[in-house]
Amino acid sequence: MSATKKIAIVTGAGTGVGRAASLALMQIGYTVVLAGRRLALLQETQTLGEAIGDSLPVQADMADPASIAALFDTTVKTYGRLDLLFNNAGMGAPPVPFEDLSLAQWQTVVDTNLTAPFLCTQHAFRIMKDQTPRGGRIINNGSISAHAPRPFSAAYTSTKHAISGLTKASNLDGRAYDIAVGQIDIGNAATPMTDRMVDGPGVLQPDGSTRHEPRMDAKAVGDAVAYMAALPLDANVLFMTVMATKMPFVGRG
Repeated sequence: MSATKKIAIVTGAGTGVGRAASLALMQIGYTVVLAGRRLALLQETQTLGEAIGDSLPVQADMADPASIAALFDTTVKTYGRLDLLFNNAGMGAPPVPFEDLSLAQWQTVVDTNLTAPFLCTQHAFRIMKDQTPRGGRIINNGSISAHAPRPFSAAYTSTKHAISGLTKASNLDGRAYDIAVGQIDIGNAATPMTDRMVDGPGVLQPDGSTRHEPRMDAKAVGDAVAYMAALPLDANVLFMTVMATKMPFVGRG
């Protein structure tokens, strides 16, 4: 491995934003450890990126702390360092009335969307503070839901608000070790997760109506992640919002 080669971990790298970010990072010279539950999808991402860069698929379950630990162990054993972590993997709960959301559904979302990024960030801190050259960058996938909720989204919205707190706290704590932490808040990227926005009746709106919503190419998000990743460690994007221009967020819908 070249001494100048930078190593990244992207969670949820098999589809959507994770895949777009992985390809964009390969494009700017990163070797990307592709993490996710479904190995076949990670291998698809690897195949798509073969012409532009290097990657390593690693099956990992973000709901399992031991699996997360094994992911970082594999990365260090294979490459010797870690320069970038993109905490991207996430999930939502069924869109049910607030009082009908079960404790199990709540905890599943919290485990994946909040506890997993916390654990991944801890592992990244331990690696980045002790390696030479020291330091690195962590980017958290927030959401427009880190600013404003959709109806029937208590678990998802709560975790994304919490991610903003994790971003601020870990950015502060990382300063002593040259670790920069930032967040990208994404609105309506065209991925399998948002197909419901353009299929069938669309998605429920705060006024009780249901409508289709504009989306944007996920490549725009991948390019934004690559921009953040390419900054020198003495510069940081703390928060960035990348959204479909015409989505109902700014103003009153």
